[in-house]
Amino acid sequence: MKYTGVGLVMLAAICWGISGGIADILMTRGWNPIVISFYRGAIGFICFFAWFIFRFRENKSTSSRLYLWSIVAGIGVAGNFTLYFLSIESSSVAVTATLMYTAPVFVLLISFLLRIERSSWFKWGCIFSVLIGIILLTGTYNTNSGAVSFLGLAAGLSAGLSYTLFIFGFKNASSIGKPQTTLTIAFFSFCLILFLFVDKNEAATVLTSGDIGLFLLLGILGAGISFIFYVIGIRKTAPTTASMVAMVEPVTASLFGVLLLGDQLTLIQFFGMVIILATITILSVKQSN
Repeated sequence: MKYTGVGLVMLAAICWGISGGIADILMTRGWNPIVISFYRGAIGFICFFAWFIFRFRENKSTSSRLYLWSIVAGIGVAGNFTLYFLSIESSSVAVTATLMYTAPVFVLLISFLLRIERSSWFKWGCIFSVLIGIILLTGTYNTNSGAVSFLGLAAGLSAGLSYTLFIFGFKNASSIGKPQTTLTIAFFSFCLILFLFVDKNEAATVLTSGDIGLFLLLGILGAGISFIFYVIGIRKTAPTTASMVAMVEPVTASLFGVLLLGDQLTLIQFFGMVIILATITILSVKQSN
């Protein structure tokens, strides 16, 4: 159907937005962000591995480049999940989800510095607009009472850059092999990386805790079915449309935080959020065209 791709991308974005709220609930119950991130990726890996087995005959590939780019994608998603939750712990779901979507602007700035892309007044205007939005959203204009800590700001922006690394690795790997193969290798790499840093004792207690249901829900919504929806949907959706539809994630996360978690946004913060999301959408559409 005509709108199937858009619907699947939107469902993926909604799932990602809700996953931030679930993680916030788990952190308020005392769970470490790295443990939460580990379970989100590990449950996602189980979903992707099942998808891989189901399509096993289509997934045979021995390309070293496929493994290399899939591992790069795994490093990116490990950084994204972990930094995203660390930022939520230091700020709020709404602020973190918005900060994560500033990544394209900072990638653009790096591209200017490395002379990969030509600068223009429009692009510099977008960068300036996003910086203004970040200042308003995080409250850094008021040094005495910033709305967001430096750790929350740095982790939120870094989560976005990590997500960009995942997309970069995933696109290169998918051009060589099937997406289910790429996701399986990427999330297996994710599990190996986070296993080195996670508190093993705390991770083990999750299995017998009363919060196991929330962890399963987080993994299924935040990694498993959401990435499958996104991968299938993006194939049937124009890049410009996908960029705009993906903005459903910070909106969903913001609504979840304000309505269910009691997060509060001032009028200035809300205005900063609107500036960031509008600028990123316009930039994404312009770059895709």
